[in-house]
Amino acid sequence: MFISVFLQYNFYIQHELKLYIKNMVCIRCQMVVKTELEKIGLQYSYVDIGEAEIIGEIQSGQKKQLETALEAFGLFLMDDKQSILVEKTKSLIIELVHYTEEQIKVNLSDFLSEKLNYNYTYLANLFSEKTGVTIEKFYLRHKIERVKELIVYDEINLSEIAYMLKYSSIAHLSNQFKKFTGLTLTQYKMLTNRRRDSLEDV
Repeated sequence: MFISVFLQYNFYIQHELKLYIKNMVCIRCQMVVKTELEKIGLQYSYVDIGEAEIIGEIQSGQKKQLETALEAFGLFLMDDKQSILVEKTKSLIIELVHYTEEQIKVNLSDFLSEKLNYNYTYLANLFSEKTGVTIEKFYLRHKIERVKELIVYDEINLSEIAYMLKYSSIAHLSNQFKKFTGLTLTQYKMLTNRRRDSLEDV
């Protein structure tokens, strides 16, 4: 009985396929991927930022159909290991900044190295080579977009925003905000049309 169960379990594991998807950075993107997988008749165990896990096999025709459907939304399946690693790095940063309220207890470099099991210098060099921007600048851009979002929601004050996003003070946050947007926090709050970039464009 034990052997039978073990073999069945092993068979199931071997028929799960992980897909890595470029530009899949938001909840809306996840919904798009779920919808397109269902249209093609593919079952999935989960769909998360940057990846999806398919249950069973995917035929070449189905894969081509999925690629075409996703490309219409600016999403792309990836096979190249280095590109996948870069997208994983992006996904971790986006999830950390936009979808996690708890502060990380280590530096970003240590956090990424631990999560991805790669030396940070290698990750940083690869990221810059593939994207043309440093990991640090990518991280800061997303932090600024998160600040904009929290200002628009107007549920917490600037001191709480600074603490949440690991700024040492409101002054530190304000200086960085102006550097990236050209506006002070007060000027941005006074705008009637507070422009924000989509996560795909940050």
